[in-house]
Amino acid sequence: MALAALPATGQKPAPLQPPPAVEATRAWRAEHGAEVLRAYAELLKIPNVASDEPNIRRNAEAIRDLFARRGAHMELLEVPGTPPVVFGTLPATHDPETAPTLLLYVHYDGQPVDPERWTHGPWTPTLYTRSMEDGGQPRPMPEPGEPIDPDWRLYARAAGDDKAPLPALWAAVDALEAAGVPRTVNLKLFFEGEEEAGSPHLRQVLETYRDRLDGDLWLFLDGPVHQSGRPQLFYGVRGIATMDLTVYGASRYLHSGHYGNWAPNPNLLLAHLLASFKDPDGTVHVEGYHDTVVPPGPAEREALTAYPEFEAELRRELGLAVSEGGNDVRYLDRLMLPSLNIRGLAGATVGETARNVIPPEATAALDLRLVEGNDPEAMMDLVEAHIRRQGFHIVREAPDLETRRANPRLVRVVRHGGYPAVRTPMDLPMAQRIVEAATAAAPRPLVLTPTLGGSLPLYLFREILGTPLIGVPIANHDDNQHAPDENLRLGNLWYGIDLMASLMTLEPFSVEAGATDEPDP
Repeated sequence: MALAALPATGQKPAPLQPPPAVEATRAWRAEHGAEVLRAYAELLKIPNVASDEPNIRRNAEAIRDLFARRGAHMELLEVPGTPPVVFGTLPATHDPETAPTLLLYVHYDGQPVDPERWTHGPWTPTLYTRSMEDGGQPRPMPEPGEPIDPDWRLYARAAGDDKAPLPALWAAVDALEAAGVPRTVNLKLFFEGEEEAGSPHLRQVLETYRDRLDGDLWLFLDGPVHQSGRPQLFYGVRGIATMDLTVYGASRYLHSGHYGNWAPNPNLLLAHLLASFKDPDGTVHVEGYHDTVVPPGPAEREALTAYPEFEAELRRELGLAVSEGGNDVRYLDRLMLPSLNIRGLAGATVGETARNVIPPEATAALDLRLVEGNDPEAMMDLVEAHIRRQGFHIVREAPDLETRRANPRLVRVVRHGGYPAVRTPMDLPMAQRIVEAATAAAPRPLVLTPTLGGSLPLYLFREILGTPLIGVPIANHDDNQHAPDENLRLGNLWYGIDLMASLMTLEPFSVEAGATDEPDP
């Protein structure tokens, strides 16, 4: 069943108090927050690197059981050689035959870890009174009924990315049931176990189980809230393409005293090539790089105009004097364009291991972040055409001596592929319903983001299933995602519980953005 139409994005409905579902959930979590936190800590104790087959399956089975105990019909969707997808259905408790169906995506795997770089073990959940950077100190888990400070942080791998939505979901189910509030939407749960490994089997899973995955709207419960700390919804993600460039000099290392000023240095040659890609202000100068960009529509332009100005604060936080494009250019405007990033350089060594040498080769790794309209292969073609215009001869394999002797400017290009961007129109009626539900739960005004800067393979869901999708993140923006000492601010988890309850009880209510008396949890 399709969701009902709502007013256009720019029309502000009359403000109302939070609906009963959100009020009931807030009362429930105030009493049961300690139990939610302890159950979540138990889940975080299970190592969850996708390549760790025994433990990733332990995660899948534990998550399956957590939701089965709450009345969901759960199973593990299997394809050979990949962690199982934890799949479940939880029908509406009110009129399920006519209720809309939301499909909820979470990934339960996490990034690999170097335990030596963690303050505590990555799978030893540890509660702090606030962030470590702000001087927080470890403290015991709260006792049942004990008040919980929303600024407490729970440290563990995947605490923020991306197990955080799981306790938000199961706690919302518990809260609604305890309050006798009916769920008015059907839920389908899709919990992936190899997203941090690049989702290499996601296409196969979606194609194999396509008949189970029909619904009205996908909600991707992944990523952080806005950098300002305000809750956000995102309607798209950038695509990505990656490639490596290796330039060559002499066939062996040379002494920089004997051969400097005579033998070409690959480090310098590569530096000149990379500098040709972009101006110092960050403008990409690859011919045709912006030609296929699909411009934002009216609703997206409205969101861009309303987007909060936080760039000066972010520059202060990051220690930046100037951002690319200049300090008068807005952050989100830059994300609506494809980027060309040099993500790594290698050529001899630096620091204590530096030697007086001219290396035989130097390598740069690039990532191209793509926007709606960009084809990954075509964008890499443009980069290669630019390289040729700089006078380079391109090879695909390590060159032999004859090839090196014949080409003064020689580069090996290795393309690693990629995938396109996805952007859901912000003025879809069902998207407006999600905005209202999120606004009802949000402790601060909601930020609507046409596209995130990061990349996810969401194109597969659009290509295979044809269902619109919206991102619904809950984790704090400073959660040390993918890094040591990853953490979740508990106020963000509380918001997530309220949000899940609001989404499960979609009603024809309207609230104005930010119109709530609930303090920032």
